[in-house]
Amino acid sequence: MEEQTVIHAEQLTKQFKNEPALKKISFSVRSGEIFGFLGPSGSGKTTTIKILTGQMAQTSGKAAVLGKPIEQINESIYEQVGIVTDNSGLYERMTVYSNLKLFAKILGIDKERIDDLLKRVGLFEHKNKIAGKLSKGMAQRLVLARAILHHPKVLFLDEPTSGLDPSTAAAVHELLLELKETGTAIFLTTHNMDEAAKLCNHVALLHEGVIVEHGAPQALCLKYNRNKQYQIRLEDEREFILPHSEETGEKIRQWIANGELVTIHSNEPTLEKVFLELTGRELR
Repeated sequence: MEEQTVIHAEQLTKQFKNEPALKKISFSVRSGEIFGFLGPSGSGKTTTIKILTGQMAQTSGKAAVLGKPIEQINESIYEQVGIVTDNSGLYERMTVYSNLKLFAKILGIDKERIDDLLKRVGLFEHKNKIAGKLSKGMAQRLVLARAILHHPKVLFLDEPTSGLDPSTAAAVHELLLELKETGTAIFLTTHNMDEAAKLCNHVALLHEGVIVEHGAPQALCLKYNRNKQYQIRLEDEREFILPHSEETGEKIRQWIANGELVTIHSNEPTLEKVFLELTGRELR
């Protein structure tokens, strides 16, 4: 499948009165890619999604989604786009199933897909429950199911696993990776660095409206691995953190030869630590 750029932003800026929310940010997202837009609350993540989906106008700069300038976004593009945000509304007086059935009818989607999706997001047993009585996590799962019901080409996810239990979050991750494999471009905002490292092809680290670094997660961790070390555990439960050196290499070879080595890990920083080094603050 040939990859193509489906989201492009260039020098995008947003000003709220005297407070800049975004400061000339530029990035591209390709089909079949999960792009992580990472930063703490208030860094400009949700503002970016609102601009890219036509819910808010930028102050300056330009952007396009599926080749269409964001100023020209209209209802037709939503047949190819899915959106999951905090304010993604549900019909609260309708059942879980009826919410999806209505959306399927609007977009001409086979309603047979509904049950499968409800199973994937862990809501099948609650299909007849009134949406307004769902917990926050269950409502979030229903919004996600609705957003991907029509196999969108682009999916915008704003903190999609916030409030979900670990097993449901893992199921959502599996679903997103499957969507990626079918060519869907996923624009994911999160402050969960473990989630980003697991899912994303590329990430941009956002701090106070500025992209301070970008690249593949593993490449960024290696780039900022200024003090190379190895964490080692032996059969007798001794643990060591040793520097990258010839002496360390010789010790490791000896432990392997003697059958003493249980685990060895390189100690490059996590994305969380990279962000902390670049900005001086944590993501949470």
